[in-house]
Amino acid sequence: MRALSLLAALALVACQRTLPPVLFHAEGRPQHLGEWHVLEVAGKRLVLNDRVVPYDLNTPLFTDYAHKLRTIWMPAGVSATYSATEAFDFPVGTIISKTFYYPLPDQGARGGAAVARTYDVSRDFGTSGIDLDHVRLVETRLLVRRAEGWTAFPYVWNAAQTDAVLARTGDVIPLELVSDDGARDAFNYVVPDESQCASCHARDWVTRAIGPIGPKARHLNRDFRYADGNENQLAHLARVGYLSGAPAAADAPRNVNWMDTTQSLDSRARAYLDVNCGHCHNPKGAANTTALTLDISGAADRHLGVCKPPVAAGRGTGDHFFDIVPGKPADSILPYRMGSSEPGVMMPELGRSTVHREGVELIRAWIAAQQGDCNNAG
Repeated sequence: MRALSLLAALALVACQRTLPPVLFHAEGRPQHLGEWHVLEVAGKRLVLNDRVVPYDLNTPLFTDYAHKLRTIWMPAGVSATYSATEAFDFPVGTIISKTFYYPLPDQGARGGAAVARTYDVSRDFGTSGIDLDHVRLVETRLLVRRAEGWTAFPYVWNAAQTDAVLARTGDVIPLELVSDDGARDAFNYVVPDESQCASCHARDWVTRAIGPIGPKARHLNRDFRYADGNENQLAHLARVGYLSGAPAAADAPRNVNWMDTTQSLDSRARAYLDVNCGHCHNPKGAANTTALTLDISGAADRHLGVCKPPVAAGRGTGDHFFDIVPGKPADSILPYRMGSSEPGVMMPELGRSTVHREGVELIRAWIAAQQGDCNNAG
């Protein structure tokens, strides 16, 4: 089961507890996550405050197998403006949070480095929120819409799991992924510093102004199990007053779930590349000079990498000549870089220290199914 049940439990908790109201800080850099009152630790549970709305994405960004709790809060009387293609235009006062955490493995102990490599969220929570006896909270990132624009705040959770402290210069947390079969892989979970946020969140690499990535129609257009039942997320946001101008869900764009094998291989791969790579590889993004467009708008030709030689040579090519060679993933640069965790080779460059095995397998299968050749490319 995906994060739907988890977030539904959290939404229910928000209605059951009385917490200090969410506090929007129009300036300054609060040193503790608790100063915002978006998320609160109550006993051994992590709960959401009133009017803090959880959400999920059709296909999420990969971050070292971390699970993620995403939320939106806005002041009363304002709403975001719908866009069919871009992130919604959120009003001043908006607070978007993303909490990264891991379930503990069966043999894991609270406070140790071992965390579970799993997509299963069924053990993450009880009926009243995230059960902190069974998960490890790692970090919570806030994107806050102030009058001058968006500001990013990375907070790292303390060992006691009672609060998270601002980490402007980032952090490195040694962890060990434990698979169901007992295999262990040690890695360093890297919390980005404030300056690195622009590498992914800059919507225009000329201005470097940052903004949200996930809250776009195509990512949010899906059902969600709220406390009062299933509802499309776009419809729910509109109903609670958080979104204006949204069409009916059937008329809004929608990416597929990359793990849904009932969907076409092409749509799954394109959705995966869109959310994991498209925020940089687009005409205005940080990787715009590569001429490689990996967001969902990219045409299935050289813009997508088919028979396209790389702009810059180097170790990142793996001695391959084209980003994508139809039918030949082993000769293609794209899966080669995705399958590396070596700095200077790996893509994405930030946001992970491990290789997303299942994601690489998806892209390799997608390339293997493509027809054609690059014999006349040049």
